[in-house]
Amino acid sequence: QVQLVESGGGLVQAGESLRLSCAASGSIFSIGNVAWYRQAPGNQRELVATFTSGGRTTYADSVKGRFTISRDNAKNTVYLQMNSLKPEDTAVYYCAAAIKQRATMTADNYWGQGTQVTVSS
Repeated sequence: QVQLVESGGGLVQAGESLRLSCAASGSIFSIGNVAWYRQAPGNQRELVATFTSGGRTTYADSVKGRFTISRDNAKNTVYLQMNSLKPEDTAVYYCAAAIKQRATMTADNYWGQGTQVTVSS
């Protein structure tokens, strides 16, 4: 019933920017910690950024200073602003969130379907 739908990926040149969105839908009571991951071909999934329910953010060293994670609780949406993109940022980006459903009042982790980001040089 709960789904995370990502959007905003695409093909850009190095140095350009993209903003990814991840909208949660369904019978949601609350959303706790959220995060963005990415996975390049042949590599394991990598944690990119986190945003806790308490407002604390963390970033991977490779994106620190370039990426910004944010959330709009009223819209049940999390964002990833990506600036100064590099070819090595090319990957499928996934959002993840701990969501408490109204029906169960129990928090579970959910994943988006992923959105492709390709950065050309």
